[in-house]
Amino acid sequence: MCAMLKQSNSRSISHVPPAHFLLKIEAFSSLVENDVENYKSLEFDAGGYKWKLVVYPNGNKNENVKDHISVYLAMVGTSSLGLGWEVYVIFRLFVLDQKKDEFLILQDAMGKQRRFHGLKLEWGFDQFIPLEEFINASNGYLVGDTCVFGAEVFVKETKKCTGECLSMKKLTSTSNYKYVWKIENFSKLPDKIYESEVFVAGDQKWKILLFPKGLGVASGSHISMYLELTDSSTITGGSKIYVHFTLRIRNQLVSKHYEKKGKLL
Repeated sequence: MCAMLKQSNSRSISHVPPAHFLLKIEAFSSLVENDVENYKSLEFDAGGYKWKLVVYPNGNKNENVKDHISVYLAMVGTSSLGLGWEVYVIFRLFVLDQKKDEFLILQDAMGKQRRFHGLKLEWGFDQFIPLEEFINASNGYLVGDTCVFGAEVFVKETKKCTGECLSMKKLTSTSNYKYVWKIENFSKLPDKIYESEVFVAGDQKWKILLFPKGLGVASGSHISMYLELTDSSTITGGSKIYVHFTLRIRNQLVSKHYEKKGKLL
């Protein structure tokens, strides 16, 4: 029978402050007493990217953390990176022992790198330090209700691959849009093409193209109708629009209408 060795975090002590960011919190007890979920620091730069420190004074409840302070490094300002990006980082998080003027440092053991990407923008430590140990003034972490956290961030590798994002809107009865196009003097329409007015549906501009004498293989025997997107400038960065639509010719005498369903990508 063999047991799996669980990799632990590495703790160390240093008299040198963090190279990249310090966060001083005054009246820390107010965060705890008012049950503030988390505090996010101002942005700071490191390794060519932007970051924030995120402190959970009562522990990260989303991770079922109790009786500990949770501290994380969060990557921000990533919207300009597009899709498919990855940033591999080694980071260290600090808390100051104000009595000894030294920092307690917590980091992943064995210099493990963490991969930040579009679906994982935050890494850190759920149980950064026990709350009881932290608030005990004799330990030096919380003195005069003031504490200091810090961070060092070392970007080791950056990767970029081609990516795509599919965003679908759930259809409901209220999301269906109807456009009624009433045509008078149909027999006098031009033979080639007749266009409807532009209308808006799904935040896009559309129009209907009507060929009274048909088009292509339907020429001379059928009426041809098409839905056309009129403003393609709203589709940027290789985006696509997927649309379900119905084109219908209403029967003005009975409710048996003639219709065709289609899809547009």
